[in-house]
Amino acid sequence: MIAWLRPAPEEEWFPDTARALSEPNGLLAAGGDLSANRLLSAYRRGIFPWYEEGQPILWWSPDPRAVLLPTELHISRRLGRRLRGDDFTVSVDQDFSRVVAGCADRGPGIGTWITPAMARAYIRLHRLGHAHSLEVWQGASLAGGIYGVALGRVFFAESMFSAATDASKTALACLSGLLQRHRFRIIDCQLSSAHLASLGCREMPRREFVDHIRVWCNEPAAPMRWAQAPIAPRDLLAGGTGD
Repeated sequence: MIAWLRPAPEEEWFPDTARALSEPNGLLAAGGDLSANRLLSAYRRGIFPWYEEGQPILWWSPDPRAVLLPTELHISRRLGRRLRGDDFTVSVDQDFSRVVAGCADRGPGIGTWITPAMARAYIRLHRLGHAHSLEVWQGASLAGGIYGVALGRVFFAESMFSAATDASKTALACLSGLLQRHRFRIIDCQLSSAHLASLGCREMPRREFVDHIRVWCNEPAAPMRWAQAPIAPRDLLAGGTGD
């Protein structure tokens, strides 16, 4: 049986992640709410919400956990050439709500876990300074992006989208470079996939992940300025000149 959480904004309790089900992998609790306090409490414990419209809020902590170390991102030669070119520009925290909307739009007839309530919750976290987005632009058009939650030296990636070839890969590469330069320890990718594995993502036992983030979420990141106007992708890669 999974735990049922009370829908009270002051409630931040979650059961131990070791109690999560193995099938479906990682289901830990249901109910509760999407208040900022609840969400931040969940992330610090290695838990995230994931549910579809019409379901109660479901909370997950899968085992193993998909993670990407910023120094281990794999950039193919073809993608590297594109990142050094002029096809795209990238910005940070310039259009958070549109990135969330882009991630939610899976096409006609395809459901999404980014419900209106979820979108509002992360926009609220963004306004509080905890959630951030990286936008990829092709001219004046938003071609892709990624968003997530930053706590200490951990970035919990929530979703990314692409409306142009390589736009989401560009978003992840530039985010990884930005985080590497500011001494972030890890990017949480939640669940593994062949696509993420091709970019350098690997799996970590849940217990190890939870132990790490308990420390790393409380470490101060190097001083950084999240909001950045559009610049060339090469300026956000590790070793670039932009800041």
